Amino acid sequence: MDYEFQRDLTGGILARFSMDHEAIGYWLNDEIQSDISLIDQILEEMEGIKGSERQWELIGKEYSLSIDDEEVMVRANTLHFETDEMEEGMSYYDNESISFCGLDDFATMLQKYRLFILENRRN
Repeated sequence: MDYEFQRDLTGGILARFSMDHEAIGYWLNDEIQSDISLIDQILEEMEGIKGSERQWELIGKEYSLSIDDEEVMVRANTLHFETDEMEEGMSYYDNESISFCGLDDFATMLQKYRLFILENRRN
C-alpha cells in the first residue's frame, strides 16, 4: 500500500493512496479530516480487537470503516452488491469504493498520518 500525505493550498491535510487502496485515502480526507482524537480512538479499538473475535465499525457520512482481527475494510456507504445487474466480467467493486488492508499496515499508516498532522498544524 503506497500513500502520501500533503498539505493542500488551503493548509488542510490531503491523503493520496495507490490503486487498490484509494478508498482509504478518500475515507481519511472525508471522514477523519485530521481529527487526532478519532485516530486515537481507532488505534485503541484496533489494539482491543487483535487476537479476539471482536469486530468494530465506524460508520461515516460517505465511507465506513470495518475492523476485525484479520483485516480492515473501508467502503463507500453507497456501495451495493447487486449481482443480478452485473454484466459478465464486471468487478463487484471499484478501487475508489472499497479497500482492504492488514491490521498492522493500517495501524502504521494511521500513526504516520497522525504524526504528519501534528507536524503540519497551522499555528
